[in-house]
Amino acid sequence: MFSTRVRLTAAFAGGLLLITVPIVVALWAARNTNVYRDIGQYTTAQADLASRIVSQLHEGAQVIVGPTTATVVSPTRIRDLLAGFPDYLIVLDRFRQPIYQSPAVSQLSPQDSIRFRDQVLNLPGDADNSRAALIDLFGADTTNRVRGTPVDRLLLVARDVKATDNGRIRVVAGTPTLAATALPSEYLFVISVILPIIIGVATWGAYAILGREARQVARVTDEVSAITDGRSLHTRLHWEDTSPEFTKLVSTMNAMIARLESSFLGLRRFTADASHELKTPLMVLRADVERAMNERTSPTEKLVALEEALQEITRMSDLVESLLTLARADEGRFDIYREPVELKPLVQEVFETALILGEAAQVSVTLPFTDEITVLGDRPRLRQLFLNLVTNAIKYTPAGGRVDIGLGKHPDNVTFAVRDTGIGIAAADFPHIFDRFWRADRVRSRTSERGGFGLGLAISQWIAQAHGGTLTASSRLGRGSLFTVTLPLAAEELPPGQGA
Repeated sequence: MFSTRVRLTAAFAGGLLLITVPIVVALWAARNTNVYRDIGQYTTAQADLASRIVSQLHEGAQVIVGPTTATVVSPTRIRDLLAGFPDYLIVLDRFRQPIYQSPAVSQLSPQDSIRFRDQVLNLPGDADNSRAALIDLFGADTTNRVRGTPVDRLLLVARDVKATDNGRIRVVAGTPTLAATALPSEYLFVISVILPIIIGVATWGAYAILGREARQVARVTDEVSAITDGRSLHTRLHWEDTSPEFTKLVSTMNAMIARLESSFLGLRRFTADASHELKTPLMVLRADVERAMNERTSPTEKLVALEEALQEITRMSDLVESLLTLARADEGRFDIYREPVELKPLVQEVFETALILGEAAQVSVTLPFTDEITVLGDRPRLRQLFLNLVTNAIKYTPAGGRVDIGLGKHPDNVTFAVRDTGIGIAAADFPHIFDRFWRADRVRSRTSERGGFGLGLAISQWIAQAHGGTLTASSRLGRGSLFTVTLPLAAEELPPGQGA
C-alpha cells in the first residue's frame, strides 16, 4: 500500500499531465490548421497563376509576369513557364486529356497516377466554388498501400479556363503536405525532452514539499502515540508549520487532549472522593457489627449498634443511588417522563418539608404567595431538584438565619429561587460548585449530622438541564447564596403567538 505522500505526488503528476497533454495537442492542432491554411493559399495561388498563363497561351496573347516588372513573354515561352512550377501541376484539354504535366506528376506510380487523375477530374474548377481535396500517395512500394501508410499527401486545387472553342481547359495544382505538417525537430525536442523535464522537476518539488509535511505529520503522530495513559495527558502537540489546515488540526487535537486530561483528572478525583465517601460508612458499619457481635455487649448496646449500622447502610444506598443517577444521565439512558406539572402544590409540599428541617436547625423558612403555574416535566425529579436546593440552603445556614423560597412567572419561563443567609461560597470555590463530591464546607459537612455527599448540586443541575432549563448561582462569602432554577412554561401557559 502506497503512502499518502506517494499517492498525492502521483495525483499531482497525473493532474499535470492531464493539463499539459491537452494543451500540447491543442497547440499542435492549431499549428496544423495554420499550416494547411498556408498550403491552401499557396496552392490556390499556384492554380490561379497557372490558369492565367494557360488562358493567355490559348488566346495567343502576351503575358505579364510579376507585379512590379514589365517583362513581356511571348506565347512560345508559356510551356517553359509552366515547367518552372516546383510542385505538382497538370493541364487537361477540353477532352480531359493531359496537354501538360509537371515532372512530379510524371514520376507518380501507376496506381497513384490513376488516383491522381480521378481526383483531378472530380474537383470543382469554379473559382467562386473552389474546394481543395487531399489525396494520399503510396509510391511504387505496395507495402505502403497494404499498411495504409502514405509516402505523401497532396493538396489539390483546380481551375477551369474557357477556351476559344467554348470548351474548358482544366488546370490542377498540387502541393505536398506531409513534410510541412510533420513534427518539427524543435517541437519534438520540446515534447520529448523539455516537457518531461518540467513535469519531472514539478513532481519532484511536489514530492519534496509533501515530504516536509509528511515528516511533520509523522512527528505529530509520534507525539500522539507517546500519550499512552492519563499521566501523560499534560503533553501538547507542537506544530512548526503555518499551514492553516494542519494548524487547525493540531489545535483541535490539543483541545481534545485537554478535555481528556480534564476528564481523567475528574475521574481520578471522582474515584478518590467516592472511595473516601464509601470508606467512612464501611468503617462505621464494621465497628457497629463487631460491637453487636461481641458477647460482652449488652442487648441495649447491640440494638444501638445495629441501628447505627442501618443508618450507614441507608447512607450508602443513597450514595449508590445518586452515583447511578449521574452515570445514567452521563450515558443518556435516563429518560424524563414529561407531563403537565402544577408547580404551586409542588412548591408548597417542598416548603412544608423545609419548615420541618428549618425548625430542627433553628432556621426560618419563608414562601410568599405563589400563582398557579404549569410546566411540562417529571414531577418526582422536579421535587428532588427543589428539595435539594432547599436542603442545602438550610444545611449551610447557621442557627438564627433565614431561607427564602420564591416562585415567579415570566413571559416565557418560570423561576424557582432559594436565597439563604448562610456561610456563602468563596470565589475560588465558586467554579466548582456543580462538581461531583464538592462541598462548601467539607469538614463541617462530614461531621454534620446531616452531612451529604456533595452530589446534590450536580444532580440538580442535570435535572434542570434535562427539563430544558438552567440552574444558576450567586454567592458572597459570609453573606449567603442564591440558587435560581429557570424552566420553560408549558405551551398553554405561553402568551398568544409564543406557543409551538
